[in-house]
Amino acid sequence: MGSNVETLSTLERRFDITVSLEKLHDEIEKRLKRLAKTTKLHGFRPGKVPLKIVTQMYGEQIQQDVLNDAVHKEFTDAIKALNLQVAGYPRFEAKSTSNSDGPSEYTFTATFEIYPEIVIGDLSQQSIERPNVQIADADIEKTLEMIRKQRVVFQSVNRAAKKGDRVKIDYHGVIDGNEFAGGKAKDIQLILEDGRFLKDFETSLVGMKVGNSKSFDVVFPENYHGKDVAGKTVTFEVKLNELEEPVLPNVDADFAKLLGVSDGDLGKLREGIQQDLEREVSKRIRIKLKEQVMQSLLDTTQIEAPSALINKEIERLMQNAKNDLESRGMKAKEMSFKPDMFKDKAVYRVKLGLILAELVKVHALKASPEQVRYIIEEAAQSYENPDQVIKWHYASPERLQEAESLALEENVVNWALDKIKLIDKTVTFDELMGIS
Repeated sequence: MGSNVETLSTLERRFDITVSLEKLHDEIEKRLKRLAKTTKLHGFRPGKVPLKIVTQMYGEQIQQDVLNDAVHKEFTDAIKALNLQVAGYPRFEAKSTSNSDGPSEYTFTATFEIYPEIVIGDLSQQSIERPNVQIADADIEKTLEMIRKQRVVFQSVNRAAKKGDRVKIDYHGVIDGNEFAGGKAKDIQLILEDGRFLKDFETSLVGMKVGNSKSFDVVFPENYHGKDVAGKTVTFEVKLNELEEPVLPNVDADFAKLLGVSDGDLGKLREGIQQDLEREVSKRIRIKLKEQVMQSLLDTTQIEAPSALINKEIERLMQNAKNDLESRGMKAKEMSFKPDMFKDKAVYRVKLGLILAELVKVHALKASPEQVRYIIEEAAQSYENPDQVIKWHYASPERLQEAESLALEENVVNWALDKIKLIDKTVTFDELMGIS
């Protein structure tokens, strides 16, 4: 092994590894003899094939396997001796030999990346905003209204259709008189102006009555997902088959009981909603603080991320995106995913992960079992059977690791908040939740 390490860039290194073929001879012989005991060949009993024949059949492959193992061992030993932390996998390239009788030794060049040296920046000069929210009566009433809409029922009505009504229609669309895929359907149900169809299509149905037919043009956007109609004008013929209007439940004792208030007390209902909103506010504030803390860590700690780790994260993000599409019934194979689409996010995540790992190590911010348990139990409360969800998490090391990662992040946030200047900023509930 050559001990001279060549620095190719900030993180990339290279050195040579030399392996003597003579030193590999015993291991090659041992493996060939072991293989001979199980080798089957026509004309020989199992395990009785002569070693010479086994060598002719498998000698080259066995030698290559032993050589690969030896190269990796030499690399591992060298890395330990040099006290280097390798990021990702090394790349080995064989150097040519001039020995016409066959090489007596092999030399490989190992090229690899190392983890960056991380020096956590000074957070004392950083400042972040801490949202300050007071739940108002209007927020409670707005939430009540939202709950009412979630429990809406529809009933038939004999009048012209208007916004918010639910209709059932037949439609037939053509482009320059020609039909196109997906341009025809019967008994399609939609709520007018809820955005399921193009706005111009839904708006054109307003004013129609049951049994009416209507013809109108709709111009599809240039970026519409259906290539057959993108940027084109479609002429639709629509017939209205059914018309229903929304009926919201009254906010009364029965409504309160429906929402879990056994005695139907509306005051208790509003108190419960306020408590739910306050919990949501607390959770969202924590998320906002966490986002700002993470960005402050990135802003103050300048590091270069190893390409090997970035590429691995890109692959993971691409696979997650495909899985997400497939879970929603879409064909991910038909979608075009390019690595560049995920690169910025991958760089962000890798850098942040390296910084967090360093903080956890240096400041002993390891998550406790109690913290992990609390996170899992809190998440489980939103399910019908919390105990089963808790058991489900603890049954898988991968799922348990997710909770441990969240606990570690919480520890880092708490550590950072002791150093960063907090500036309180009064905002409304809607502003905090991003509701326009």
